[in-house]
Amino acid sequence: MNIMSVREIRGWTPATPMPNSPRYVLGVINLRGAVLPIIDLSMRLGMKPAEPTARHVIIVAQVKSRVVGLLVEAVSDILTVTDDNIQPTPEVSSDLERQYARGILAIDKRMICMIDLGALFNEAAESEAA
Repeated sequence: MNIMSVREIRGWTPATPMPNSPRYVLGVINLRGAVLPIIDLSMRLGMKPAEPTARHVIIVAQVKSRVVGLLVEAVSDILTVTDDNIQPTPEVSSDLERQYARGILAIDKRMICMIDLGALFNEAAESEAA
């Protein structure tokens, strides 16, 4: 994801569940007096739910006008990327997956999917997932 969206990275904190929320919303936490929804990013991307451990972290990100907490397994690198480094998402991916992926980075023998948080949390995608 774009580092400009990230406000902070913090350790895993259990969330208070909220009734009738989408399955990928783990609940909310208190972040310095503000209620912060915690999203299981794996689930939101259609993968199996995370089982949070001490290694997991919450990426606090600004997505359009909202601030959300994204539960991820770990944060390992911050990469400098130019548009020339971003390859298109392959056609074998579903349309749903391609709308969330800005592209693929092939760096240091790794394939990294660059996620577009704005597309991942737009109103149409959220109503579709709920």
